[in-house]
Amino acid sequence: MPSLSNRNGAAGFRFTLMTDDAELAGAADEAGVDCVGVDLERLGKHERQGAHPQLRISDHRVEQLPSVRARLKQARAFARLNPLNPDSAGEIERALEAGADVLMLPYFRTVAEVETFVHLVGGRAFVSLLLETAAAADDVAAIARVRGVGEIVVGLNDLSLDLGRSNQFTLLVSPVLECVADEVRAAGLPFGFGGLADPANDALPVPPSLVYAQYPRLGATRAFVARKFTATGLRPGDLLQGLVRCRAELGRWQARSRKELEAARHELAAVADAW
Repeated sequence: MPSLSNRNGAAGFRFTLMTDDAELAGAADEAGVDCVGVDLERLGKHERQGAHPQLRISDHRVEQLPSVRARLKQARAFARLNPLNPDSAGEIERALEAGADVLMLPYFRTVAEVETFVHLVGGRAFVSLLLETAAAADDVAAIARVRGVGEIVVGLNDLSLDLGRSNQFTLLVSPVLECVADEVRAAGLPFGFGGLADPANDALPVPPSLVYAQYPRLGATRAFVARKFTATGLRPGDLLQGLVRCRAELGRWQARSRKELEAARHELAAVADAW
């Protein structure tokens, strides 16, 4: 399996940005984002998320990945594919031909699906799993031990929907996510979840600081760059100083005691219940 070291050191935090905008991709690379690329997932998204207008269904195309990749000097080119389907082999080949270094499988349920995906990739790209179903959460110990898997990231929105949660923050502070995190880390894999916004963004439904606190609490070292990175969205000029603030906020919480992290968890739980 190809290695995927962090640009900020082996113990550093790795960010992934999904975009089809070559200018934004170049800015992300300069800002130190580790993986940049396209979101090609369509299958089943409308059925799962159509009733939730705040959630986004991407219109990215694999043909856009080469122009994104051309702007990357250090970051790895990334593609989130569809859940396993009859055309998965073709999707993987097209993404690899377009220059993808990292391939993400979303919305899987079984060990067999993961094994099939890893087999189809055949060691030609780093395999990232996006865990978004209750079935996968239940079987995460076995999934995390599939040879060829490089990391597991939890998709909070879809997993919350599949579990019938009222919002993604109630999942974030739940024993479910703790169990998933423990099993992934016990298998020796990096664990992550959700997306992070600029800590200076005060237009979010919960204080960003409380979300940042959950990363060291759960031993998470992976996150997406949030679409709502700032109060006005995500633009090339937002990234350089914004990512500096992100890493500083993560470092601040990593230095906190377990008692302080648990206090932040309870505070976030109260906010989530009232949301």
